[in-house]
Amino acid sequence: MTGEPNGRSVRRLEDARFLLGRGRYVEDIDAGAALHGYVLRSPHAHALIKRIGVAGAAAIPGVHLVATAADLAADGLGPLPCMAAVKPLIVPPRPALADGRVRHVGDPVAFVVAGSVEAAREAAELIEVDYESLPAVVDGVAALADGAPALWGQAPGNLAFHFRKGDHDAVAQAMKDAAHVVAVEVMNNRVVVVPIEPRAGIARYDAATDTMDLELTGQGLHGIRRQLAEFVFKVPLESIQLHAPDVGGGFGMKNFLYPEWVLLLWAARKLGRPVRWIADRAEEFVSGAQGRDIAASAKIALDATGRILALDVAMVANLGAYLSGNGPGASAVAASTAHGGVYDIPVIAVDVRGAFTNTVPVDAYRGAGKPEANYITERAIEAAARVMGRDPAGLRRQNLIASFPHRTAMGMAIDSGGFVANLDAAVVRAGMDGFEARRAAAKARGRLRGIGVGCFLETSRGAPNEGAEVRFEPDGMVTIALGTESNGQGHETSFAQIASQHLGLPIAAFRYVQANTRAVKSGAGHGGARSMHMGGAALVKAMDAALAKARRLAAHLLQASGDDLDYRQGRFTVRGSDRSIDLAALAGSAQDAANLPEGMAPEVGKGLGEHVLNITDVFTFPSGCHVAEVEIDPETGACELLRYTAVDDYGRLINPMLTEGQVQGGVVQGIGQALLEHTVYDPASGQLLSGSLMDYALPRADDLPSFDIDLIERPTAANPLGVKGSGQAGCIAAPQTVMAAVLDALRPAGVTALDMPATPERVWHALQAVR
Repeated sequence: MTGEPNGRSVRRLEDARFLLGRGRYVEDIDAGAALHGYVLRSPHAHALIKRIGVAGAAAIPGVHLVATAADLAADGLGPLPCMAAVKPLIVPPRPALADGRVRHVGDPVAFVVAGSVEAAREAAELIEVDYESLPAVVDGVAALADGAPALWGQAPGNLAFHFRKGDHDAVAQAMKDAAHVVAVEVMNNRVVVVPIEPRAGIARYDAATDTMDLELTGQGLHGIRRQLAEFVFKVPLESIQLHAPDVGGGFGMKNFLYPEWVLLLWAARKLGRPVRWIADRAEEFVSGAQGRDIAASAKIALDATGRILALDVAMVANLGAYLSGNGPGASAVAASTAHGGVYDIPVIAVDVRGAFTNTVPVDAYRGAGKPEANYITERAIEAAARVMGRDPAGLRRQNLIASFPHRTAMGMAIDSGGFVANLDAAVVRAGMDGFEARRAAAKARGRLRGIGVGCFLETSRGAPNEGAEVRFEPDGMVTIALGTESNGQGHETSFAQIASQHLGLPIAAFRYVQANTRAVKSGAGHGGARSMHMGGAALVKAMDAALAKARRLAAHLLQASGDDLDYRQGRFTVRGSDRSIDLAALAGSAQDAANLPEGMAPEVGKGLGEHVLNITDVFTFPSGCHVAEVEIDPETGACELLRYTAVDDYGRLINPMLTEGQVQGGVVQGIGQALLEHTVYDPASGQLLSGSLMDYALPRADDLPSFDIDLIERPTAANPLGVKGSGQAGCIAAPQTVMAAVLDALRPAGVTALDMPATPERVWHALQAVR
């Protein structure tokens, strides 16, 4: 395909190999004589380790290594770092194996390496660990209360950080002056991240170069590599290389450094053999980073007309037993950019406390703080509408940001948007004017029907830098190497579309390279809906730099001025003549110094290629309005989602089909959190009660209606592509939208408050309580 592929729904290039079973995941990789690792994990939520006996395990035939924290310490390995930009922050040490105390069920205690998984597991069962059980706390608010069990001596009261932002004095005054002050308490329930592919890795060591290599199911590889080299192994960056094959989903949880990556590399170096480890599903439930878990109280102040005057938010973030790589960042830094959402709120105050608990560490899960912030805002304005007797959609419309550019009370500069138009279009598209008739018909059938509106604002950027490289290869292909990495988003297709549009070459002319620290010079990975905004812009800048070099060389070879050259479909032509030369010929000529104009020096292995680091602190602001319609059986509490409408603005669309797929996936995850998913720990023992897919409910196809999604393009000037980012939007919007519909259905029965997830049991109990 040539011409202008941007904006077309090109089918994903990568789908052919996936559908034919030719995807290449970690478990598919033949590592030859690889040994197998197995992690012995704590069965206790909180306990002292009095003694570890490994002699019986080490005697099992085929066992090569049985390691404890003492072995790692003897080799000088440092703890896993926390890179969150939250100050001040208490970061207790997190060794790859628990040292003297375990702090959550699943905490790694020992690592066994054997010739087979079966031998490693058998040996692990023979490790003797003498535990002394300690009291546990699993709730964030309870952990901060006086007398709660203490996890860390360096964190009095289990407090990891206390983050405040906004004008607290102005908010307090606005609350005093307001005609209406409405308070809400909401719980953003903890979720287990369940990508279709659990974490897995294969580590190798090359003694000749003293280089450790890790092939893993992960993203953000440059960041993980730097943490491994700088903080854990304390070696030059070049001594560690990471690369990822195809990755079967991640949703944020695969972006971080885990103890298992440390154990694999260390064992491979120590034994001089490849070592592989693949988590099983149950293991992933107690060791992979989990998401959300924020208890919030909010007060919203309004004048007599319904104009919002102020928003006051207090949050307690349950961080788990250790600080994951960016754990505090989601609840504090990221969330603070999105408080207030799409509304013109003059003053906002935010107070966030991070709590250590005896649970699996929490980190960024799809949306990373923005779903939590939007949920609080939307639940507050929904409650205000009900208290004031206002139509919730009308109260929202009255307070939406209507003119741009706009600077929010949290300091975000929104350059463009159509928040009012989004809401108006969604209301019409969802058929809200005919809803009361549908409610009446449901009532006649003994059902409770409700409709809910939810708006959202994403603040998209992630890390403020991203790299991209363009290389012209001897085989005529053009390699585009990006530092933002796919785990299902379709980057192989969308980035090729961008390159095809910019260079005027067929999509088939491009080879996409990602997730390899040897082949990709720099990168901050995906996350924060940043791949197109940051990575796409970096690619455009790299192509512009390559084209500028190519133009100069073409002018020299064609004996013309660069200003007299036209560029079209991969070829420079001297205007008004038949003299021309294409990129492939120029790329070959660039390798020979004799062909170069004066002042252009040949660069070995580079030719026309260019690498660009895109550095910017500018955010983009995807936004939209969603409407959900539900029906509840009051006898069982079962809730059926009947209709779901979305009107969203993601700026210019590179591939509308891929964008819609991203929105659908995010919406489904948001629906899952609102109606089904709930991570439950026993408050006394700290045991994970929802520790398998028999106990933890994920949304299935029969839980979902057909989605009605309308994508409105309002390009931004924040990047050369005009894109805003769509990867996280659905799960930012869906929870508050679905819960507004559920509460609207329950309100006639007298239920005015309910937390996610709205399971049949919870709904039934809420109805029984008011009868």
